[in-house]
Amino acid sequence: MIKYFVILLLLIFSFSFPSPALAFVCHHYDGHEICILSIKRSAKKYWEYRASVSVDGVKTPVEIYNCRGKFKVNKDRTVSQFAENSPGEMICSFFQK
Repeated sequence: MIKYFVILLLLIFSFSFPSPALAFVCHHYDGHEICILSIKRSAKKYWEYRASVSVDGVKTPVEIYNCRGKFKVNKDRTVSQFAENSPGEMICSFFQK
């Protein structure tokens, strides 16, 4: 009887604590699944976001997305304009005021 009581208590305690949720924001753009893995807004330049995204499951390093100029600064400090249906467009449209 005590054995069943212990098992019952273990089950109750295991469901009483919430498990951490994966709060990825994913959208389907032009046949690709784009997910925002992490994002942080710049305090000084509110139109810039530092974000890591995955496109079809392939993770990218943290890049700077400039929503005012519609470009991103890659990890190697090269600059590229947003393409149509790109992660940059998704980030800027999702977090517009």
